[in-house]
Amino acid sequence: QVQLVESGGGLVQPGGSLRLSCATSGFALDYYSIGWFRQAPGKEREGVSSIRLTDGSTYYAESVKDRFTISRDNAKNTVYLQMNSLKPEDTSVYYCAAGITIPTIRPGRYDYWGQGTQVTVSS
Repeated sequence: QVQLVESGGGLVQPGGSLRLSCATSGFALDYYSIGWFRQAPGKEREGVSSIRLTDGSTYYAESVKDRFTISRDNAKNTVYLQMNSLKPEDTSVYYCAAGITIPTIRPGRYDYWGQGTQVTVSS
């Protein structure tokens, strides 16, 4: 059974940092990518970043490039999203998802989703 569990969200001031974790289980690493998405109240789900577990290739949305870094620790079956220079507009529920795909932030390419973790950027 595929499971993804996000953690690491919280309240942070503008300009601050957070590291989100996505703990995965129940599937082999081959061919899978893990994507991070976010959704704010009243807005559509937005793709943030993605990483292919086999070779570590990545993809970032323009809105987070140079501020966010995605990485993986295959020995721990965990994917991380390091978020720096956070802005109020980064406030959302952040979800990780797994799919057999190249690194992409198209939600339809992902089959399994976590429950999400809240990130709030506010002074």
